[in-house]
Amino acid sequence: MMGPPTIARPEIGMVVLQPTAFCNIDCTYCYLPDRDSRHVMAQSTVARVFDEVFASGWASREIIVLWHAGEPTAAPISFYREAFAAIERGRPPSVGVKHSFQTNGTLINDEWCRLFRDWNVGIGVSIDGPRDIHDRHRKTRRGGGTFDKTLAGIRCLQRNGVPFHALSVLGSAGLDDPDAMLAFYESERIDKVCFNVEESEGTYISELFASSREELRARFTAFLRRFWHNARANGRVKFVREIDQAVPRLFRPDGMPARNIQCEPLAMLNVDSHGNVSTFSPELLGMKNADYGDFLLGNINVDSLADIHAACLASRLHRDIRAGMQACEKSCEYHSVCGGGSPVNKLFENGSFISTVTSFCTLTQMVPADIILEAYERLEQAWVDPTKAATPADIISSPPPTVEATAQPSRMP
Repeated sequence: MMGPPTIARPEIGMVVLQPTAFCNIDCTYCYLPDRDSRHVMAQSTVARVFDEVFASGWASREIIVLWHAGEPTAAPISFYREAFAAIERGRPPSVGVKHSFQTNGTLINDEWCRLFRDWNVGIGVSIDGPRDIHDRHRKTRRGGGTFDKTLAGIRCLQRNGVPFHALSVLGSAGLDDPDAMLAFYESERIDKVCFNVEESEGTYISELFASSREELRARFTAFLRRFWHNARANGRVKFVREIDQAVPRLFRPDGMPARNIQCEPLAMLNVDSHGNVSTFSPELLGMKNADYGDFLLGNINVDSLADIHAACLASRLHRDIRAGMQACEKSCEYHSVCGGGSPVNKLFENGSFISTVTSFCTLTQMVPADIILEAYERLEQAWVDPTKAATPADIISSPPPTVEATAQPSRMP
């Protein structure tokens, strides 16, 4: 009889901090439950998180600190200057820290840009495309569109020389018009883009999920293939996350496993503004479920990281996520690319962590892998028969530097 599985020591690669749950806008597809709360994380909580992380010996060589799960620029600039300095004072020389914001961009001004430059903060701006597409879902609290304010924030970043990437949620309108999406990014000099296909999460039900998984896969395949090939051909959009971050997962040295930090206990440490801690998919923070309660494993203000880790290992949450990973490994030919799927999508799409294929993994893992391998096969044919010339779009180039804030777990809008 086999004994219990061996659990490796944690390796914390990302800390998702919710400086405030509040958001100054009201997107129709937002699933965050407490976005009216103006509570701001205490500096003592920030210090406690990193005291525990640095003392644990569990930190990766570089930790991405993602300020998210509300609108991070709704907290004052002074909050971040104090927090960043405190984290830096406690940081051991063996650990690097890279701060990232995912923001709606509407509050960005020159002072914010000074903070971003001073601390080399990675910036992701949520903009869904041209005005008519963006304003369909990204609304002010009075129901108006936010396009002009978001674009003003982008232009402020550009004027101040702050690098950023765009994160676009693809609903039906964007999904069916890759040419208009590409033309928009090019016209606004946006050269790094990331896509989240609109999902059903929390209380929000996406209209895309009225279609079958196969139909949605075909639509996104057509979108991504055309967008990527045309972007590669003209060269003005230099980074497409769905492709460029999939390339190293597909073409990696033998024996190097695909790491999925959504499925590793504490690899992603998620902390809300009150100090409550969860792990695995960051979207679980703040949600409630009849079977799993609030998904919380403790509070960093009163519990040690070691106690939180022990609580995780003893939880039904961990057991079921692990069982779902094992089911993926046994049944899915794409497992070596993704490493076990997204737990939160398994729960919301399939009703259980102990499940396998979701529309989310079909779109974020399978479709990009297929498109890359399709292009690679054409490139191989060109090597064998030079008369079958490969176009620039067929050539798989080395990806640009990683876009930190859009590592797979941070797909939140």
